[in-house]
Amino acid sequence: MSNSLLTQVSGRILGAVLDPTIVLSFDHTGFLVHQTQFRPGDLEVNMRGKICLVTGANSGLGLATARALAQHGAKVWLLCRDEERGRTAVDEIRRESDDGQARLEVLDVSDLAAIRRFAETFDEPEVDVLINNAGVMTEQRSETREGLEVTLATNLLGPFLLTYLLLPRLRRSPAARVINVSSGGMYTQKLVVDELSAAGEPFDGVVAYARAKRALVVLTELWAEKMVGSVTFNSMHPGWADTVAVRSSLPLFHKVLKPLLRSPEEAADTIVWLAMCQRLGEQTGMFWFDREPRRTHFAPWTREAPEERERLWEFCCNTCGIDPAADLP
Repeated sequence: MSNSLLTQVSGRILGAVLDPTIVLSFDHTGFLVHQTQFRPGDLEVNMRGKICLVTGANSGLGLATARALAQHGAKVWLLCRDEERGRTAVDEIRRESDDGQARLEVLDVSDLAAIRRFAETFDEPEVDVLINNAGVMTEQRSETREGLEVTLATNLLGPFLLTYLLLPRLRRSPAARVINVSSGGMYTQKLVVDELSAAGEPFDGVVAYARAKRALVVLTELWAEKMVGSVTFNSMHPGWADTVAVRSSLPLFHKVLKPLLRSPEEAADTIVWLAMCQRLGEQTGMFWFDREPRRTHFAPWTREAPEERERLWEFCCNTCGIDPAADLP
């Protein structure tokens, strides 16, 4: 048995042992184990001429993703809420990338009106890759100017509307891909549409975040069903990463587990892989972790009823001012 094959077999066996522990799967150790199964050639792709959009790209996973795509020659639009931090990120990428191009568009994905303005004025005729990465977890309940709970608007409704409005540009690409970044925390929650924006119960930011990320995974599956043969849709979770967002949103979690957390580059690896890997072809509607398709439920009581899936689509459409019965653009 060759050394490379032995490494792969050993890694798969070790992964099967460690993955159920979560701690030794979602963390840096898990990435190192899963990495033994990666095919190095998967990222030997020239992205020159590709147009990629990454939301929340000024730091963390978004920045790591945008940097990697630019280094492979893509023209990358960083869609960032903070203009100053966005410009810093663009400058950093431009210094590091000889072939790729980085551009900034100031966009708060929790602001539905801003998303509509962006879609009306964005001057790229087609989009090859859309990565809905921006996310937020708040300690206290807060609302956008449109009266939407911020966690829900940022993690679910904004990505839905942005994707919907960019569909004509995505359709013009011969092999467009949409990648939605979820969270392993979604495993703890069941999709119940009425709970997504529940205002009557005590607000729990962690629960609200996990619910929105669960809904995003289901929404990805719905998109995949509706767009089969046209645009591929996949979701993923990055594991536990050492990012600014984690440090600010979960300070105790970060303090305790900091030595075990993944780097932003490790956590973003599957996002980049989903955007670039040619072997994926037309695979769609899958949930990925460390370049492998994963189950979306560990516990049977987190499985949603079929009617909740239909209600989710209607909820997203109605909240964003779209006719659920209308043909997709």
